[in-house]
Amino acid sequence: MTILVTGATGNIGRMVVDHLLTRGATDVRALTNKPEKAQLPDGVDVVKGYLRDLDSLAGAFDGVEAMYLAPTPETTADVLKLAKEAGVGYVVDLSGEHESHWGDVTRAVEDSGIEWTHLSPDEFMENTTMLAEQIKNHGVVREPFPDSASPLITMNDIAEVAAALLLSRDRIGESLSITGPETLSRRELVRHIGDALGRAIEFRQVSVEEGIEALTPAMGDYAQWYVQLKEGDGAGYVVPANDLVEQITGRPATGIDEWLQTNADAFR
Repeated sequence: MTILVTGATGNIGRMVVDHLLTRGATDVRALTNKPEKAQLPDGVDVVKGYLRDLDSLAGAFDGVEAMYLAPTPETTADVLKLAKEAGVGYVVDLSGEHESHWGDVTRAVEDSGIEWTHLSPDEFMENTTMLAEQIKNHGVVREPFPDSASPLITMNDIAEVAAALLLSRDRIGESLSITGPETLSRRELVRHIGDALGRAIEFRQVSVEEGIEALTPAMGDYAQWYVQLKEGDGAGYVVPANDLVEQITGRPATGIDEWLQTNADAFR
């Protein structure tokens, strides 16, 4: 069975390739815009293509039975039309709720006529590094919503879930809100980072405007979008954790302390 991984040199797509191979897949095709720099494992069929350039996809779907779909909202429907015509029968996509930022991807997949499983992860644990600039330079994290809480999930866990589903197809037609193992408030998150660094880090509640200003050096223009997204969710917004990662992969999702064991240097 040929499995196609799109965005195969992106953060998640690259790890999907690795997890497919670890789980015994023998016919993996990797779609990348820069195959000469991909450095993908031996045995992977590397093809050049870009989901935002439909002309580059000629032949990419030939013989493919299942695919991991990286999110490109503006071209998803057209990409899936090409995939359907080539005989692709199953898609695992990275998307979100219909009304979310990735809703166009979700709707296009559902309208494609291809069997699907949606992966709608909570906030990436890797996003935590947006706090590194404040911690390194000031020893203080300034944010507006200390009690806003979510179960952060690593990109590696998302990728392993995608790989497992591509091989098993046991969640067809489901939209999976996959999460990390524990729900942490923003204040609790900062405490865990401080524990990993061996020192206390102050959490200072500030206004929305000050929060945007504090995150701008690390996030640029995205700081306003990020803080206002949190504001729209509500100051006491709490997302419960679930065990879908463990159900699908056979191992627990990665917790914040485990992740910090190998990523604490980003905050030093």
